[in-house]
Amino acid sequence: MKICLRCLGDPGYQQGIGQKLGVSQATVSRTVDRAVNSIFAQSNEWIKFKTTNHELMEAKLCGRACINFRQQLV
Repeated sequence: MKICLRCLGDPGYQQGIGQKLGVSQATVSRTVDRAVNSIFAQSNEWIKFKTTNHELMEAKLCGRACINFRQQLV
C-alpha cells in the first residue's frame, strides 16, 4: 500500500519511486495496478453520488455548515 500511495500522491517515474522504496519498477507498476483495481472493484459500494434534488440540497447545506464551522474556529 505504501508503494501505491507514494505513486498516486507524488506521481513521478516508477523507477525513481522504486529506488526510494527499495523495489523494482516492475514491482511498483504491479502494486499500483493491483491496488487501483481493488479500489475500483469496490467503488460502487464506497462511492455514492447524490442523485435527487433533495439529496443534493442536503449535501450543499452540510457543506456550508462545515465551512461556517471552520471559519468560526479561525
